[in-house]
Amino acid sequence: MLFSIPKLDKEIGKEVSAYVDQLTKPVGSLGRLEKLAIELAEMTGNKFPDVSPPGVLVFAADHGVAKEGVSAFPPEVTAQMVWNFVQGGAAINAFSRQIGALFAVVDVGVAAPIEHKDVIAKKVRYGTNNFCETEAMSSAEAEQALIVGYEQAKEIIDKGARTLIVGEMGIGNTTTASAILTAVSGKPIEQLVGRGTGISEEKLAHKASVIRRALSLHQPDPSKPMELLSKIGGLEIAAMAGAMLAAAERRVPILLDGFICTVAALVAKLFAPAVADYMIAGHRSSEMGHQVALELLGKEPLIDLNMRLGEGSGAAVAFPLLIFATAMVKEMATFASARISNSVEGEEKQ
Repeated sequence: MLFSIPKLDKEIGKEVSAYVDQLTKPVGSLGRLEKLAIELAEMTGNKFPDVSPPGVLVFAADHGVAKEGVSAFPPEVTAQMVWNFVQGGAAINAFSRQIGALFAVVDVGVAAPIEHKDVIAKKVRYGTNNFCETEAMSSAEAEQALIVGYEQAKEIIDKGARTLIVGEMGIGNTTTASAILTAVSGKPIEQLVGRGTGISEEKLAHKASVIRRALSLHQPDPSKPMELLSKIGGLEIAAMAGAMLAAAERRVPILLDGFICTVAALVAKLFAPAVADYMIAGHRSSEMGHQVALELLGKEPLIDLNMRLGEGSGAAVAFPLLIFATAMVKEMATFASARISNSVEGEEKQ
């Protein structure tokens, strides 16, 4: 699949950088917010961009590898949490309400029938295969899941979303994400596999063993994203990658969540390297492999609150920083407009 992602508008970035230095503050005194304002301008091609409302897309799917006992929760929790999302009771619901987000839940592969007016039904299949035994899904199914994400992002952007946040729900998906990251990074499994939903030390070792078996069986090519997805991927991870690609094509900033989301971002980057230009790392997850994934993307997170929930929750918590960055440019006075002498002018007048 081919994606047409525009280049960042570096000229706008230069304009905003110069403008920020004229605001009524010492140069550089608002730190990372100044850099963020420039990045958002380059992404959107707008000196004074709007980042609100954000659009939150939560993709839900099950993983056959959960049968290997890699999670602290049973597989049926995926479907149960989807019901929690539509009833408004999950963390991402609470946080989305606080930031005024457009919100949608997409069933891209839950291993149970989900029929609810507030769930977008785009089920590709009833969960993936156990990738310790066979490929997770076919290439056609991986592509279909990617397209689901792509189309859902376009839809929420058409409804007015000015920033994209993608979240996920799927028991076993930290195992899947760790497998993908191991393949892409080439680093030892032990440096990348975390406790996910809170598993014991014994289960952690088992989880690493499961991933090792899968990689030995399939030997996926780390340069081929569709092969990664079909052999050891997840339906919701494919959908998240597709959503990011759609946002970048439309110059909509992508605010990344934690470990699984960032691995999906790496997959998206394999499809189209320029997609990473439109990504902002929302937070640093306490999941072990997240830092490695961030380094591969070349991103430094905005916050670190020791979170590891997923769902898009960390990105939602970080979102107000984007509002502050854009408000700085839109609402602060310049030295000239406020008739305040800056330090250089003051020295010259003495």
